[in-house]
Amino acid sequence: MKKSYWYDTQFKLSLITEFYPPDYAATGQLIEELALQLKEQGIEIHILTSQPRYAKNKSKAIPVELTDSLWVKRSQFSLLWPKRIRGKVINGLLFCLRSAFHLLNPCCRGDILLLTTAPPFLGIVGYLTKKLFSVSYVCLVYDLYPDVAVKLNVISHNHWLVRLWHRINRLVWQEAEAIVAISNTMKDSILKRHPQFKEKIAVIHNWANPQVIRPIYKHKNWFAQKYGLTDKFVVLYSGNLGRCHDLDTIMAAAELLKKEPIQFVFIGAGAKLPRCQELVNEAKLSNCLFLPYQDKEVLPYSLTSCDLGLVSIAPGLEGIIAPSKIYGILAAGRPVAAICEPHSYLRQLLKNANCGEAFDNGDGKSLGEFISQLYLNPQKVAQMGKAGRNYLQSHFTPKIIAQEYYQVLHYCINTLN
Repeated sequence: MKKSYWYDTQFKLSLITEFYPPDYAATGQLIEELALQLKEQGIEIHILTSQPRYAKNKSKAIPVELTDSLWVKRSQFSLLWPKRIRGKVINGLLFCLRSAFHLLNPCCRGDILLLTTAPPFLGIVGYLTKKLFSVSYVCLVYDLYPDVAVKLNVISHNHWLVRLWHRINRLVWQEAEAIVAISNTMKDSILKRHPQFKEKIAVIHNWANPQVIRPIYKHKNWFAQKYGLTDKFVVLYSGNLGRCHDLDTIMAAAELLKKEPIQFVFIGAGAKLPRCQELVNEAKLSNCLFLPYQDKEVLPYSLTSCDLGLVSIAPGLEGIIAPSKIYGILAAGRPVAAICEPHSYLRQLLKNANCGEAFDNGDGKSLGEFISQLYLNPQKVAQMGKAGRNYLQSHFTPKIIAQEYYQVLHYCINTLN
C-alpha cells in the first residue's frame, strides 16, 4: 500500500505550478503565501513544482519538503536553456509530463486540483486528470495564452498552433469547475472569445503582506544606505524587465530628468535589461542604477528604499497580463506611477486608492513631470503612500485574498458533492 501524506482536513488540494520558492518569480512566491493561508483555513495542500529557474543558487532544490504541513514535490528534470524562448517551451512541456505522471498516483491527486498558467499549457493535465480519474480542477490564469505569444510577435495570430491553442483553452475551461482571473480586464479578455464561461470566472487580485512589508524611513533602511539612496528622490522599478513591460517610457522620463537630483533604480532582470543599459550608456545617464533580483527577505527593505514605485504594461498586453508588483509598492507605503493603456484596471485601482497616477504608453514627458512634482512635494508623497497602504490593508492582504480563493474552492467541492 502506497504511503499517503494527506491529513484529515476539510478537503485536499493539489496545487500545481512551475514556479515556487526558492525561485524569485513573483507567481511562485505568491503561490507559497496562498498555500500557507489556505492551510490556515483547514485545507491540506500538496504542491508540485519545478526546479528553480531564476534563483541565484543554480544547484537543484530539495526534491521533497514537508514544512508547515505543506508537502512540496519538485521535479528533478534539469532546466534546458531556461532564458531562451525555446528552452522555456521545452521545460514547460517536460513539467507537464512530470505533472501527469505525478497525478497517476492516487495519493497525489486529492479532492481537487488548482492549476496555474505556469506553464501555459498546464490546463491540459487537469483536463486529462478529470477525464481519467474524475478529479475536478480550477484554473488560475496569471497570463493569457496564446494571446501573450501573439502580441509579442512570437507567433502569428493565424498560425495553426494558435487556433489549436484556443480550442484547447475552450476544452480546458469548459471542464474546469472555476476559472480565476487576476484582473477585471483579464476576465473581459477571456469573455470576449468565450462568453459562455461568464458564470465560471471569479476575479481575485494578487496581494502583498503588510505585516512583512512595512513603511521604513530611508535613513533607517540599510538597503537605502548601502546603495546611497537616503538623500535622493528615488524612483524604483522592481521585478521582471521583460517584453511584457514598458521600459521605454520610463527610460524617456529618466533622460528628461537627468539633470535633476532624482535617482532611478531598476531591480531585477529580463529580456529588456540589456536595452535599458544600452540607452543609459548612449544618453550618458548617471541617474540610473541597475541591481539584480533580491532575496525575498530583502524585499521589505528594497521596496521601501524608494519614494515612488513604478508599474508598467507594454502596449497591447492589457487584459493579457497583470503585474503583481503594484501590491508590494502599496504595502511599502509608497505612491505608484503606472504606465498602461487607457482601459487598464490599474487606473481604476489607483483612483480608488488615491495613491498615484497613470500615464499612457510613450508619454515619458508627463511621467517626468509627475515625478518632479512629487520631488517638490514630500507631503503629497507621504499622503499618497499612506492612502495606498490603507487601501491594500482593506482589500489585498493574504488573509483577505485567501478567503476569496477558499470560497471558490469550497463552492466547487460542495458542487461536486
